This record gives sequence, structure tokens and C-alpha cells, in this order.
Amino acid sequence: MNNVVSPHVRAIRRAASAFAVSVAVAFVCSIPASAQTPTPPMAAERPVDLEMHGDVRVDPWFWLREREDPEVIAYLEAENQYFDDVMEPLAPLREKLFEEIKGRIKQDDSSVPYRVGDHFYYARYEEGKQYPIVARKRGSLDADESILLNVNELADGHDFYNASFGSSSISPDGRYYAWSADTTGRRLRTIRILDMQSGNMLPDVIGPATGNLAWASDSRTLFYSTQDEETLRWDNVYRHAVGTDASSDVLVYHEPDDQFYTFVYRSYDDKFMIIGSTQTVSAEFRVLAADNPTGSFEVFLPRERGHEYDLDHGADGFYLRTNRDAENFKLVRVSDDAYAKTSAQNRWSATETVIEHRDDVLFVGYTLFAGHLVAVERHNGLNRLRVRPMDDPGAEHYVAFDDPAYAVGTDVNPRFNTTTLRFTYESPSTPSTWYDYDMVTRERTMLKQTEVLGGAFDPANYKVERVSAPARDGKQVPVTIVYRDDLFTRDGSAPMLLYGYGSYGASIQPYFSSSRLSLLDRGFVYAIAHIRGSETLGRGWYEDGKLLNKKNTFYDFIDVAEHLAQQEYADRERMYAMGGSAGGLLVGAVMNMRPDLFHGVVAQVPWVDVVTTMLDDTIPLTTNGYD
Repeated sequence: MNNVVSPHVRAIRRAASAFAVSVAVAFVCSIPASAQTPTPPMAAERPVDLEMHGDVRVDPWFWLREREDPEVIAYLEAENQYFDDVMEPLAPLREKLFEEIKGRIKQDDSSVPYRVGDHFYYARYEEGKQYPIVARKRGSLDADESILLNVNELADGHDFYNASFGSSSISPDGRYYAWSADTTGRRLRTIRILDMQSGNMLPDVIGPATGNLAWASDSRTLFYSTQDEETLRWDNVYRHAVGTDASSDVLVYHEPDDQFYTFVYRSYDDKFMIIGSTQTVSAEFRVLAADNPTGSFEVFLPRERGHEYDLDHGADGFYLRTNRDAENFKLVRVSDDAYAKTSAQNRWSATETVIEHRDDVLFVGYTLFAGHLVAVERHNGLNRLRVRPMDDPGAEHYVAFDDPAYAVGTDVNPRFNTTTLRFTYESPSTPSTWYDYDMVTRERTMLKQTEVLGGAFDPANYKVERVSAPARDGKQVPVTIVYRDDLFTRDGSAPMLLYGYGSYGASIQPYFSSSRLSLLDRGFVYAIAHIRGSETLGRGWYEDGKLLNKKNTFYDFIDVAEHLAQQEYADRERMYAMGGSAGGLLVGAVMNMRPDLFHGVVAQVPWVDVVTTMLDDTIPLTTNGYD
């Protein structure tokens, strides 16, 4: 069961990001050119010849990869000092923005409790404390609280501490709570097991590991994955017996192909342990009855280049989301009887279609319940929830939403035998909201909406629009726009911050950000360009923005900016771009392609040395992304 999800942590992360944006944009807008007197440091050029595939490239700054080199550290310190010097005139504004953003966040917040067995589990924060307190209550939310972990105490004495509760796991009998923590910042975690019955931490210390873990039915066997300590590729799955030394743990699967990552989980109905191995364009899964943890995992469908699928098990068989003969994916099922009678090599012939492929709908994912199937689909660039009774597929329905742009998805749903679906909803003007939805009566109950403190926030003050911008090749690129209605006039006078990503098929949903209000309340228009390289308009939208089509990602972003200026949503002289990681690649490219169009760029941890980086198979996040 996956699961302490903290709105507090999400808010803090978004606030930190938007704080950097606010400062950077204010800096660009506010500092006269004559005030920018500091001289930037220049990295020394030390050419190195790099040869691959018979091609020689010269990299003048290859030496900067040595993070522990005193000269590299000195250079980075000089860059930081340059930043401080340039931003010094804006120190009062930076402090004002920081306090403003922090003031909107409820520091003593808590997550929405979810029920497992007889207990409700949740995480809460205390005023002035950095880390959560994980707790539970028996039978009712009015019952006495039992604290499981006070992470503030666990983190004491550590320079870095990151406890992973999104992948924590409760044993089926409700006795043990397995969780993990990283104290190095390298994603190398140590797994611990809490005996919730006695309140004592078991002596078991497992790691370094990934934090990916799952219990077998006996509640005494824990499966977990480990990673290569240099590349961080998840490559092994182990079996641990509670109360034993981790040195005796059994390796149950090793993934030899360095393009695949491997992981383990328990099926929706708790009947199977499943090991997955996935790569960019293919996948393979292995299964084992959860009540036979010492047995051997068997391949469900062998890997095949070009075939992407996932696997889970519900009341009447195995379910696969697959792209075989289905670019936008479809859902198929293999009944338990058919599974028992077929081998891995011919099992595909036993599949039957549950949700068909559609050219205009991307099948994103699904959640299985004893009596219902919930599918997440993306249509016209927006997610929707499709609810289908298992015993009457013709009685299916969609959960309706009215905003022109929004983000919706299923949340923590640990209970298989229930008619209640929990989902989350937000829009650029609506804070994150948690609902319980009765799949039979269709009644929707709001459990919580993230509070925006400070007293000034009113959703009615902000307007959200969804428009399409024509790309140069005729494609229509979706764009989400939000602004403060009483401060905006569509006359080409407003400053705009345009955000994009456009890589790996990752689609940026139209989400809410309380820190973004600091821009909107100062008259900024904020827009998200849903460019190619994402899967906003289906798998073809992704394929048309990768490999030899990658430039479409950059062209789309530029064409969106041009369109928004032409339609007078933005002032051409105050158009700014923002992107992080692979989105940093995006804004780095468009900054060079159209320096006249973007008058400021926020490049968050920008990935702008792609060729050299991707050709180094000794570092994280390379081999898995070759395709």
C-alpha cells in the first residue's frame, strides 16, 4: 500500500520553485541595464576530445563534470557570488516575496486520512517543524492518536534527511510498517520496519536500497529493490524475512540489461507479487502468488521491443495496459483460467479487450476494485475518469468537471472491496482538492481543499482559459492561461511567464500553485504550453517531439509565444520563459533560437549538455533513456 501523501510537502516544493521564478522575473523587469555592473565569471576552456561512433567532438568545459575538484567548486562559488551581487538591489523585494509565499502555506497541515484494515493513517505537521509526524487512529478519526514516526526526531543530527512515505508499506495483518530514509542525497535509502503493535523499531536494517517495497500475504516476508550505487539503476529484487539479518536476504531477480529498471509491488487484489522490468519502448513482468513468497516468479509475457505493457490483477484475472496494435494504448484481460492454461510465449492469444483503442483518446492508467474498473483517459488534452461496473460494462459513466482546464487523477485507494473512489482535483484557480466518490450513487464528497492562507485569495478573482496556438506545420498546440481578471486587459500590455517541458511523454497538467499568485496579483499572465514531446494529445504527440522530431518541441514553444503576443495576451517586450531539467533544455534552445522573443529565462536545473551526458553510461538516468 503506497502512501503518506503530504499536501504540505507539495506546497513547499512548489513554493520554492515559484519563489525563484518570482525573483527572477522581478529582477528582469525591475533592474535598469545601467545597474547590472558586476562582471560574470568565465569558466576556463580546456578542450577535451571525445570520440564515439567514429565521431570526435571537442568539449572545452568537460573538466566541470568533476564535482569534487577544488577548481570546479571555486568556479561555482564565483557564480553564486555573481548572482548575489546582481540581485543585491532587489533584496527587499526578494524578502517580501518569500514572506508572502510562505504566509500562504499552512504550516500545521495534515494529509487526508486513508483507511487500511481497522486504522486510519495520515501525516501531519506542526508549526515550525520541517518534517512530518506519521500517525494512525483505530476505528474512527475521533479515536486517540497513535504516533508511528516523528521524522523531526529521526532527522535530528543529520545534515540531510529524506524519509520516503510515498512508498511505505503496511503489512496485510496490520502489524508492521515498512519505510525508508535517505541521509546522503543520493537516493540510497535504508529500509526500517516498525512493529506497530509494540511501538518498537525492529533491528532489521536493509540497504542501501531504493525504498520500493511490498509485503507478501504472510506479513513476514518483505520484497524490495536495490540499485547500482553509481548509476542508481534499479537492478535487483530481494526477499527479506522479518527478524533476520539483511545479509541473508535472498536475491529473487537480477535485471542484466542496463536499459531496464526493475521494481516490485503487490497486485490490487493482494493475490500476487509482481516484478516489473521496464525500458523506454518495452516491458516484462513476472508474477508469484502472494501466499507463496518463497516460490519462483514466472514471466507473464516476455519482453519484446516495441511492446509496452503493465500488469495487475483484479477479481476476474490479469489486466494489461498495452500498446500492441494500439498507439494510444488499450486495456486487455487474461482470465485466471486462461492464465493457468497458457505459457508466457502464447499468452497473448488468450487476451480479450476490455477498453478499446481510440485514435483521439490516450488511455493513461486504471485502478481495479472488486466491483468496478476506473480508467484515467486523456481527451482533448485533459484527463477524465471513466467508471465501469464489472458486472455491467454498459452502465459505465464519466465523472464530469466543468473548468476549461484542470488536473484530475486517482489518489490513494488501498481498499479493493469498496465502492468508493478517492480522487484529486485542481485547476489553475482551484487549490488541490480531495474527493470520495461513490461509484454506485455517483455522490461526490469533498474531504479537503488545500488552504491558501493570508485572507486575500478568492478563486473568483482568477480566470482560466484554454486556447489553441497554430504551430508552423499546421498542428494546434493546447495552451492553458491564467490571470487575475481585474488586473488583465487583453490589449498586449501584460507581462507573461510561459512554462513548458515537452520531453519523455510527460504531460504538464493545469495545476494550482499558491506561490504563483505572487505573479498573478502583480499583473502577470501565466501560461503553460502543452508542446510536442509530451503526451497531451496522445502518444503521437510524444512521438512527434522526440529523436529526429525533437525540434518540434522548440518550434511549438516559440510559436505559442508568438501567438499569445499576436492575440494580445502578452507584451512582446515582457515575455519570459521557464522550464526545468529537460524543460531547461527547452528554454536553453529557444533562448538561442529566438533571443529577440524571450526577454528573460528561468532555467531550473537545466539539462543543456545532452550529448555528452547521455553518452556517459556511468552516470544516472542515461542508459534507460537511450530510445
